[in-house]
Amino acid sequence: MPNIRKSSHFRKGIAAAMLSSALVGGFLATGPLAAIVPAQAEAVRVDAPQQPGFADVVEKVSPAVVSVRVKSAVHQTADDGSGGMPGLDQLPDDHPLKRFFYDFGGQGGQRMEPRKGGPRDHNRPDRIRPTAQGSGFFISEDGYLVTNNHVVEDGSAYSVVLNDGTELDAKLIGKDKRTDLAVLKVDDKRKFTYVSFGDDNKIRVGQWVVAVGNPFGLGGTVTAGIVSARGRDIGAGPYDDFLQIDAAVNRGNSGGPAFNLNGEVVGINTAIFSPSGGSVGIAFAIPSTTAKNVVDQLIKTGSVSRGWIGVQIQPVNKEIAESLGLAEEKGALVAEPQADGPAAKAGVSAGDVITAVNGETVSDPRDLAKKIAAINPGKDVELTVWRKGEAKSLNVAIKAMPGDDQLASKNTQPDQETAKPSALDDYGLTVMPSDDGKGVVVTDVDRQGDAADKGITTGDIIVSVNNLPVKSGADIETAITSATKAGRKAVLLQVQTNDQSRFVALPINQG
Repeated sequence: MPNIRKSSHFRKGIAAAMLSSALVGGFLATGPLAAIVPAQAEAVRVDAPQQPGFADVVEKVSPAVVSVRVKSAVHQTADDGSGGMPGLDQLPDDHPLKRFFYDFGGQGGQRMEPRKGGPRDHNRPDRIRPTAQGSGFFISEDGYLVTNNHVVEDGSAYSVVLNDGTELDAKLIGKDKRTDLAVLKVDDKRKFTYVSFGDDNKIRVGQWVVAVGNPFGLGGTVTAGIVSARGRDIGAGPYDDFLQIDAAVNRGNSGGPAFNLNGEVVGINTAIFSPSGGSVGIAFAIPSTTAKNVVDQLIKTGSVSRGWIGVQIQPVNKEIAESLGLAEEKGALVAEPQADGPAAKAGVSAGDVITAVNGETVSDPRDLAKKIAAINPGKDVELTVWRKGEAKSLNVAIKAMPGDDQLASKNTQPDQETAKPSALDDYGLTVMPSDDGKGVVVTDVDRQGDAADKGITTGDIIVSVNNLPVKSGADIETAITSATKAGRKAVLLQVQTNDQSRFVALPINQG
């Protein structure tokens, strides 16, 4: 029996040990598994070197950039229930169409604004409503700020929204349509964070720029890109010299700054190339050197004074250069000097090519316009012109550029005389003497001829050929013969269309 008793005790011990192991195992299963379970792999992390960014620049310059809000006066109409829509006043008050325009057409139940020229109730005062939003930036701590002219030009009241959301009233100091710039002033006791103009001449194609502005009215927004080209002419005005940048610039960015990485303004965002209406990565900014000169004048006088000599000019292309004996396709061809203008008084004639101003080479008409505009009115300037195969110097007294409404236009009073037409078959032209004896009138143009290829149309007046006045088709033939003997490959025709003069180079038919 002892053996049996021992065996029983042994079995009980084993059972107790198993139970104890189960309990310990259960504790470990519900307790800290990390003590016995292998650790999981850590998430991937790469300790890369710190890359340069734009955060430091943006932090410094953002308080100087504002949203510009523009308001204009809107005439009120009599409350006829029409919602300002012509013809709706003839509908019954409960008509569905009339209720639709009343409830939904006027934003929140307000009447729709009347079309211009609609009936006006003179007993109701004009009211101000927001019409545009753009961007701008402070250039002084006392509240002067810069924006685009096209942002503010139709406004009657202005305000700016600061980076912290504060809205302050502003007044218009001056604007310049030709460069699309304007200056506003905020009168407030606080000192504003402001930025300065940098030298855009030092910025190179491929360098970074940061654009800050108010796209689509969203408020302060930052984008970055590079300067992708310089000296762009987009047809906006006579002084086009835009920086092209590839930062995302959209509607509402107009008037906002483009900064270099030192926080200096190198351009003012003004236009975008956009087939779709949104950004496609091509934007244009007014260079800071141009803007600074204009802004300084607007602050001092409220307007911009520019030099003016009074000439219509056009580019010199390869054919024109060959017809005049010029070695290079440079300069500005004078299509017509304005009567009684400074250039005409100094002896500048149609057909002259202005090649230099005060000894500085003129590359094209835009370059001439910039050089003359930069000269203060009242000063004399030396023009180098190419005339009849040789260079000649003329002194011109610079005058102030008149307003657009003051620019003179040329009017002719033709006499009632008759003449016979003359055919110039080699060029597909038929001409006859003009009624006033100045030039020949184009009466027919062969669509397959060289003249048609150059844009000459019926009704144009050919005034001269190679700077020699013509009064008949025979005069033109004589001028062509002389040019052929001189070895010229083209002849230069001065053509007037609707009182606008231009030059056209026609190739000489050597056969």
